[in-house]
Amino acid sequence: MDRVILHCDLNCFYASVELLSHPELRTVPMAVCGDPASRHGIILAKNEPAKKYGVQTAETIWQAKKKCPDLVLLPPHHDLYRQYSRQVNAIYDTYTDLVEPFGIDESWLDITHTLHLLGGDAQAVANQLRERIKRELGLTLSVGVSFNKVFAKLGSDYKKPDATTVISRENWRQLLWPLPVGAMLYVGGAAQKLLHQYGVDTLGQLAACKPTMLETLMGKMGPQLQACANGQDQDPVRSRYEAEPVKSVGNGTTFPQNLTKPEQVRTGIAMLCDSVATRLRHAGLYAGGVQVTVRDPAFHDRSRQAQLPAPTHLIRDLTAAAMDLTSQLWKPPTPIRALTVTAIHLLPEGSAYEQVDLFTAGAAPQREKQEKLEAAMARIRGKFGSGAIVYGAAQPEKEEDPFS
Repeated sequence: MDRVILHCDLNCFYASVELLSHPELRTVPMAVCGDPASRHGIILAKNEPAKKYGVQTAETIWQAKKKCPDLVLLPPHHDLYRQYSRQVNAIYDTYTDLVEPFGIDESWLDITHTLHLLGGDAQAVANQLRERIKRELGLTLSVGVSFNKVFAKLGSDYKKPDATTVISRENWRQLLWPLPVGAMLYVGGAAQKLLHQYGVDTLGQLAACKPTMLETLMGKMGPQLQACANGQDQDPVRSRYEAEPVKSVGNGTTFPQNLTKPEQVRTGIAMLCDSVATRLRHAGLYAGGVQVTVRDPAFHDRSRQAQLPAPTHLIRDLTAAAMDLTSQLWKPPTPIRALTVTAIHLLPEGSAYEQVDLFTAGAAPQREKQEKLEAAMARIRGKFGSGAIVYGAAQPEKEEDPFS
């Protein structure tokens, strides 16, 4: 028996919530954006009139203004968006107990086992849901209906705004295979470029690829994408009350001014690693690897990752690894706009182990001392607040500068 899955996507969510308080802006180009003064000046959401001018989410304000000089800009109100998101998901809960949020404005609903209670017609349920959200909250919804999560999401993207699209066993090849590969979940920009080099530009072409070829090109992700393009996605819809395994813990920041000096970068890396290490400790997790992403003023990102010698949640260890990766990605005085540090290959506390090296076995007492130090820091912060004590900026372990 096929599953019956809905993917519900709130249209222009941030902008739609703002328009509830500013109905006079419904017919004029409007966008919600970050604060230019704090260097978060990008478009977060836009309304339909702004879309007609080509305004895009995540582009800079000056790019958007160039396309649409009369664009009205509003600041975001994230608490309000979270409030509306909770209300929407509460409505979803009346249809099924299997509701899996995907960000603040999207959710999957598995109604396989409740469909008979809802009238038996999945498309009618989707239309009813759209009308209810519009009536009770003043927001519009696009819904995809299908037999797996990937196709349901393609359905909600297929026609917007305020629409229902059914991707069935009978029509999925006709509707989906002509679409560009980038339309499918998990196919990012880098994957699109790689596939294009081998003549794979549509979902139909991806579906026709040999899994062995894709595995050679993309690793294990390749055959998974090919299976999804052939309608074989089996990923379950998880209740939002079911804890999902944490796959990574990261933190990034955009700096008020570009970083150009090694000491500035060290301070930024140390601050991010402090945050990541604290979250790892609270979650009872150890990092098996670290990834660093460096963004330049033109919004170009460069990333590198490395396996750690031993799993860790120590600020010192994460900082040293992140500094080494950063030195491979960046040379001063090239400006840095933003940095992100992510702990990857996570292991739960108790399963993490360290292989003892005969030549470095003497470092064990030092490591134990560092564990006690950072645990004490965590207790002080827990009692007096996160700003009560701060770990010092990372310093190079060797005398030579890693950025020279």
